[in-house]
Amino acid sequence: MPQKKNAQITGGHVVARYLKEVERVHTLFTLSGGHIEQVLDGCAHYGIRCIDVRHEQAAAMMAEAWTVYTKTPGVCLVTAGPGFMNALTGIANACMNNVPMVILSGRHPLRDDLKGALQELNQVDIVRPIVKWCASCHDPGRIPEYLSIAFRQAVQGRPGPVFLELPPEVLNAKMPLEGVTLPPSAARRYRAHARHEDLVKAADIISGAKAPLLLGGSGVGFSDAGAALGRFIATTGIPFMLMNYGRGELPDDHPLSLWEVGSIGMMFSLSQADVLIAVGIRFNWILQSGQAIPEHVKVVRIDIDPSEIDRNRLSDVGLLGDAATVLDQLTPLVRKTDHRSWVSNLRAASLAFIAPELKARLGPSDPIHPIRLVDQVLKTVGKDAVYVVDGGDTCYFGTTGFISREKAGVVPAAGGLLGCLGTGLPFALAAKLARPDKTVVLFTGDGSFGFNGFEFDTAVRLGIPIICVVNNDCAWGMIKHCQELSFGKEENFVCAELGVRRYERVVEAMGGYGEFVTRDEEIVPALQRALASGRPACVNVLTDPHVVSPATPLLYQSLARG
Repeated sequence: MPQKKNAQITGGHVVARYLKEVERVHTLFTLSGGHIEQVLDGCAHYGIRCIDVRHEQAAAMMAEAWTVYTKTPGVCLVTAGPGFMNALTGIANACMNNVPMVILSGRHPLRDDLKGALQELNQVDIVRPIVKWCASCHDPGRIPEYLSIAFRQAVQGRPGPVFLELPPEVLNAKMPLEGVTLPPSAARRYRAHARHEDLVKAADIISGAKAPLLLGGSGVGFSDAGAALGRFIATTGIPFMLMNYGRGELPDDHPLSLWEVGSIGMMFSLSQADVLIAVGIRFNWILQSGQAIPEHVKVVRIDIDPSEIDRNRLSDVGLLGDAATVLDQLTPLVRKTDHRSWVSNLRAASLAFIAPELKARLGPSDPIHPIRLVDQVLKTVGKDAVYVVDGGDTCYFGTTGFISREKAGVVPAAGGLLGCLGTGLPFALAAKLARPDKTVVLFTGDGSFGFNGFEFDTAVRLGIPIICVVNNDCAWGMIKHCQELSFGKEENFVCAELGVRRYERVVEAMGGYGEFVTRDEEIVPALQRALASGRPACVNVLTDPHVVSPATPLLYQSLARG
């Protein structure tokens, strides 16, 4: 459309124009506020869909999830003061998970600094420790430049969330439209390569391995390394497990994937391996800060961040660079090897290691075992769905039991490091928005449901049909079982029990579909009706409150050491 002569544009409209025309942003996550009204108006003008939530925490979490499911930086827009503060938990979760996303925030007027302005707060200094980069733009003419820097900082090198503050004087200012110059997209990637001599050393170790194992993490996902990893696995025949946001870059049911043995089987596999190839994964508490890797195991580590190469465990060879690029560099240097015997023996031994859990999946129980519930959901919905898991014990059973052929098909929404509950519903909604053709199932604990359960209003208002299955053990299950290990007797539980709560009725009251399930034979019919409803749905299932996941003793041990 031709522009009027001497046409002007506000700073808020410049923000929206940059997002749409340069970074190709067509969806962002927000909650309205006076300080950001010019940006919201700009989004309407330029055709950007604004997903307006009921709490800014959910907006930040949905932006993180958008990054995970689309491989493009999610954008979160929040108003000043309490809007900004509400988003901090979601920003911290993205920081701990190294997720590239852009947080845009309103601010009190510059002219009112130190005057006690409405929602006056030193936001930049508050957010600085939990973002990769932060700034405040004070010049309307530099809005495109600041946005370009923000997107570039988010995606280059080790990715992470970034924060840009925009005062009212900047967003309300008017400038000649013809004077606004938009830079090229900043979201393009520059791939880092490993050194040839390091690649040769790594290839020698891998080619000489009798019992190799590959573990991949979020770095595999953010590098979009599925194709490169597939070529490497096809050449080497090495069994693998992909975790966190790297999961699904190769399907969970790939012939060499170990997800059928679950995370406990993975720990057993580590004890049997002689070489570990760690790709874009941190040796944090989940791997017992590297102590889960026996001393005899040789470690080849691939990471974009040099500080991770020897963190918590010295590597025999460190390959510094982008996961996809390094894997493609490495593949021609390794020998084709027949590891079928090793894979077969490893799988059989690992499955024997989790035999009680496998038995619990196969038959009905009263009360319902959580892993049985997961198995029934999987059989009803199938492997072509997207599964989001949220909770403590619930997270273990969901990540272990669900299998998907989709990229990021089974995601622990907290990523495992911050241990942030309540991420599940925002992640599930963003997953459905990003992949509307897929069935999206949230498997959440009853405690986790309470944090962002009111986002079912967002789901109903905006027509986002997801299925939420509540693993309702009537407690903060992992905390209760840790207290049991600490104090012994049930009467000593403190702030750990929730009781029977009818979460599905809350969803029904907001216009969604709900069912309450107490017996095994009710699970599948309830799920089928929820799917057929075509509405946001909640199936609230009472499960055995005495079941303890294998992850609980690990948490207890990590806390007891303190």
